[in-house]
This record gives sequence, C-alpha cells and structure tokens, in this order.
Amino acid sequence: MTATASALFPLVEIRALTKAYVRGRQRLEVLHNINLDIPEGDFVALMGPSGSGKTTLLNLIGGIDSPTEGVLKVGGQRIDDYSADELATWRAETVGFIFQSYNLMPVLTAQKNVELPLLLTDMGGAERTKRAGFALELVGLGDRAKHKPNELSGGQQQRVAIARALVSDPKLLICHEPTGDLDRKTADEVLRLLQRRNSEFGKTIIMVTHDPKAAEYAKRTVHLDKGTLVDEAAH
Repeated sequence: MTATASALFPLVEIRALTKAYVRGRQRLEVLHNINLDIPEGDFVALMGPSGSGKTTLLNLIGGIDSPTEGVLKVGGQRIDDYSADELATWRAETVGFIFQSYNLMPVLTAQKNVELPLLLTDMGGAERTKRAGFALELVGLGDRAKHKPNELSGGQQQRVAIARALVSDPKLLICHEPTGDLDRKTADEVLRLLQRRNSEFGKTIIMVTHDPKAAEYAKRTVHLDKGTLVDEAAH
C-alpha cells in the first residue's frame, strides 16, 4: 500500500463484525455487530469484564481466528477472506504477539527465542542473529542474549517476548495481558517500553488488559460488554 493510500484508510477497519460458535443446536454469539477503526500509530486498550469478547476480538484482529459475519481489514486487505495458509503467512509478516505467560522456549537462549519468528522467513543465519541482537538491545537486554529464560526475571522474560514480537518489524503489536504476571513496578517498566515503541517508532498496539493502570499507557480505551462495543475514551 502506498503512503497516500495508508493515510486514507485506518490500519484496522472493522464493520458489522460478528463471531458466533455453534454447539449442537445452540448458537453462542461472542461478538455482535462490532464497528471499530484503529489508525496506524494508535495504542488501544481493550477492556471489559470476563466473557465480554475482548480476547476474541484480539484474536480476530491478529488473524488467529476468523469472523462469522462482517468485514475485517488490516492495511486495506480483507483478512476475513484469507485461507488458513494465507493467514499464517500474513501473521508472520504483519503481526507481533506478546502474551501474559511470555511463551518462551525454556531450552533456548534469549537470542534464539527472539530469532524464532525469523525462521519463517528466507533470512540467512547471520542476518537473523544481527536482527535478534538489535531487538534485544531495543528492550535493554543486549547483555542477556546468552541467558535462558530460567536465568531471567519475569520482567526480563517479558522484555525478551517483546523483542521477539519486534524482531520482524511488524505493522501491528497484539498484546494479551502483557503485564498480568508482573508486579506493579515491573509492569510499569514493560508498559513504558511498549509506550515508547508506539510514540517513538509509530508501532500500532492493541492490548487487552483488566488493569486500569495499564490502560492509562494507551492513547485510548475501548470497552466491550457482552460482545458489544459500549464505550470509547481518549486519554
């Protein structure tokens, strides 16, 4: 997409999106008629009670799941029409994922954990090592590249996970409760790191959180309740 085109369209465009699961004769609607635009460079916190549909919405935007009805565009492309293989390729090229539980491989060093997304590309080993080292420097862990996860604190492990999400230079960062397992001080450090990726590098971030203090680091908060968008608030 050209720079002019990207200025005309939001990075994420959602129209009349519905997600339902069918179990036997029962149809369970998790999201109903969602309309939402997320401009490039935005930092959005998704909040709502348990069962409100925020994780489902995050999974749809990240291409982990597909909607039942409606339109879901990212970068002007209708990812709701993609096949499973097309979605896998698109995710590898477009999205960086950060989870509450870090999801690091315990037998690999920080360096090798960060390199993992690059194994899905045709990048050579030397370039992978260089890119992973740079990503670790970005999160302040250049001196921990040879350490395995059990040799790192929880906050350091989450920083490795952030480096892994950043290493392929994705357009979109998808964060699911990224500070849920961290104490307040460490959580604030991780959130400030994400905030800088947004403000200084223009990364678009969508973060599910239950924590109002975490949501304050975003530019705006979107509230869901019972599968419906009920409120948006700028910070």
